[in-house]
Amino acid sequence: MTKEKLAIEVIKRLKTAYPRTDCTLEYDEAWKLLVSVRLAAQCTDARVNVVVVDLFKKYPSIEALADADVSEIDISACMRMLRDDFGGLVPDNMTDLLKLPGVGRKSANLIMGDVYGKPAIVTDTHCIRLCNRIGLVDGIKDPKKVEMELWKIIPPEESNDFCHRLVDHG
Repeated sequence: MTKEKLAIEVIKRLKTAYPRTDCTLEYDEAWKLLVSVRLAAQCTDARVNVVVVDLFKKYPSIEALADADVSEIDISACMRMLRDDFGGLVPDNMTDLLKLPGVGRKSANLIMGDVYGKPAIVTDTHCIRLCNRIGLVDGIKDPKKVEMELWKIIPPEESNDFCHRLVDHG
């Protein structure tokens, strides 16, 4: 079976097992997802969802986070750039998202897919581990390399939900 056919079969099975899927980080504004995904690198999404409640009470806006003392919160540089260079709007393209301090491809893809509904492949630990086990990639651990290989076999319209279903499964 080709990797393309395998990918279609995996997507079909994941859709059956997890018909409703979504980002496990809770947010109501794009900048809040950006903050949450940065924090998620340090702990689970469930823990982030608890922590950000108090964080967003103390810092209820991009401006508040941008003005925060770096010793209190290290996302202030990213929020300053959002405020100063992007008019307070989270960019809707990979190039600009990657300019933001602390934002890598994983975070940028999550924003692209979940906020803007664009094709996105979020290569988190679940994605990398499962894609190797399933055989969609062969022994690749580097997130960008996994992402690039998956772009070759995952239909763009399936990409975002595919990654969320891998998290559900993982």
